[in-house]
Amino acid sequence: MKTNIQIKNEAEHCLIEIEGTIGVPEEWQFEDPDTRVATYERFREAVSRIAAIEAEEVVVTIRSTGGDVNDALMIHDALTQLKGRITTRCYGYTASAATIIAQAASEGCREISANALYLIHRATCSTEGNADDLTAQIDLLRTTDDRLAALYAARSGEPKEQFEALMAENGGDGRWLSPEEVVAAGLADRIIGHAATPKHLTENLAAGLQRLARAIGLGSEESLPEPRNILHPTIEERELTRRATTLLDEGQQAVRATSTTPIEDPAISERTLTANELAYARDVKAFRRY
Repeated sequence: MKTNIQIKNEAEHCLIEIEGTIGVPEEWQFEDPDTRVATYERFREAVSRIAAIEAEEVVVTIRSTGGDVNDALMIHDALTQLKGRITTRCYGYTASAATIIAQAASEGCREISANALYLIHRATCSTEGNADDLTAQIDLLRTTDDRLAALYAARSGEPKEQFEALMAENGGDGRWLSPEEVVAAGLADRIIGHAATPKHLTENLAAGLQRLARAIGLGSEESLPEPRNILHPTIEERELTRRATTLLDEGQQAVRATSTTPIEDPAISERTLTANELAYARDVKAFRRY
């Protein structure tokens, strides 16, 4: 899958959709030159269009498992140089080079879907040559790892060693992180897609609690707090709930169990026919005589 960057630019708002592979991966460098150059030029053209955006609000949606680190850094730098407010939103599998672009958001604007997975790992490459060539590639990979860990640390405020450890897990292949782990690590600011509690629901619950308190004599309407989100109760509200629960438990223990009599719950054979059923039975008998 080749890079697919769609830019929908308006006067005040701009949407950038990044899907597929980021840039031109190294393993494609040996493909047909015409295809490679065309892909390379289209990618650079897209980056140039990003750099020219003047919208006040820019939203970047990312659905990518990664690609070329250098090309991802180019998109990252193009985004961070924009004057508008940048929001990045990660969906699905967001990994490798795609996580670099995700860090280009403005302060507090890195979002991740509640159903997404996130992966950072050590840099990899394909190479050939003599011992000196391979040694140079090893040095480049280590430098790249150091640069990426520093980038993650700078955006998260966490130590660089934390991200070096995450990138080194599973032999350098990293580990898929849940959205909660991504936020905890400082690689995203908030999770999107969770169903929020409707405001009217919490208000109704609070009003019901107030009515219960008045009914059992624990407070007057004037002394009770105003309706609020009881998912985060105060100390007074927790005590009120505890006392109400205790009184309800005591009341339930004092009530005698309900019992039924045969006339209230007759057996099937003893069921009394209704007037309609009796009339229908008489009609059937009369019909059979003819």
